[in-house]
Amino acid sequence: MSKPDTHLNEPGQAGISARTVAAVIPCYRENKHIVGVLASIGTEIERIYVIDDACPDGTEVMVKKHCTDPRVRVIRHGTNKGVGGATLTGYKQALADGFDIIVKIDGDGQMDGTLIPRLISPILSGMADYTKGNRFHAIYGISEMPWSRICGNLLLSLVSKFSSGYWNILDPTNGFTAIHAKALDKLALRRIAERYFFESDMLFHLSMIRAVVLDVPMKARYGTEESGIRILKIIPEFFFKHTVNTFKRLLFTYFIREINQATLHLLLGSLLVVFGITFGTINWVLAQMSGIPATAGTVILAALPIILGSQALIAFLNFDTRNLPTDPIQILED
Repeated sequence: MSKPDTHLNEPGQAGISARTVAAVIPCYRENKHIVGVLASIGTEIERIYVIDDACPDGTEVMVKKHCTDPRVRVIRHGTNKGVGGATLTGYKQALADGFDIIVKIDGDGQMDGTLIPRLISPILSGMADYTKGNRFHAIYGISEMPWSRICGNLLLSLVSKFSSGYWNILDPTNGFTAIHAKALDKLALRRIAERYFFESDMLFHLSMIRAVVLDVPMKARYGTEESGIRILKIIPEFFFKHTVNTFKRLLFTYFIREINQATLHLLLGSLLVVFGITFGTINWVLAQMSGIPATAGTVILAALPIILGSQALIAFLNFDTRNLPTDPIQILED
């Protein structure tokens, strides 16, 4: 992490141990909204880290000029690191300053600061290590969301379930999140994606430490802000990264951390399906070339492994969807 260049209204260190909740706000070209976002944050937040991610609009100057909130501290990047890189800078600083819960809220005004108490409640009560907003919980939550975003987010939600193993959550790209310091301290922060894949990659890394993740319903808010994300452009990139994370998760969860009946279902099911498809394809090509139809035995020999393998993979999927962490890290380490 680059050394912060600028600080604004940095509180003293006295009594820091009594402070429990901090907020991190990554900013890039958010001058139209950042002051309003800061004003919406309630007294449950003890310190606010505004990360100026080398913004050409000068977020640092804007906040200095228009915000007198003593909780605010501005950290400026010398070079742009992306939303993930900016958030990680805030996370590291909040950890160093001893906060127990760190909220991440974007600076574009799409997130309602008054929902922070609801967001952190499951963590405060010991029910979760990480919470995130979910705009798909109820129909009213997506009434203001463009259809392109609805479709894109639903597709990304599906592939994220495979890559993270959190089958109980939706809206993986939602940037309104909160995390307990004990879970954050266990993450390999240097390995987490620093750009738009950040939130999705966080879920993958949280699954690697068996953190408990819960969704918190929220309504989507869209105003005059312009998002830098282009759904159609990022879907191929996200799909590739989710695929890589899926293989990593399956390998670590079912072949390294433990071996159980799900391991056998996954291994045998995959081998049977691959064999059936390969054998069937080869014999279909040979039949087309020779003009001699495949025998019934050949067809059965190709179809049976596919049927049995599919059943084994369904059994694995049934196990995987129920293999969710239930004991929060913050409770296990108390």
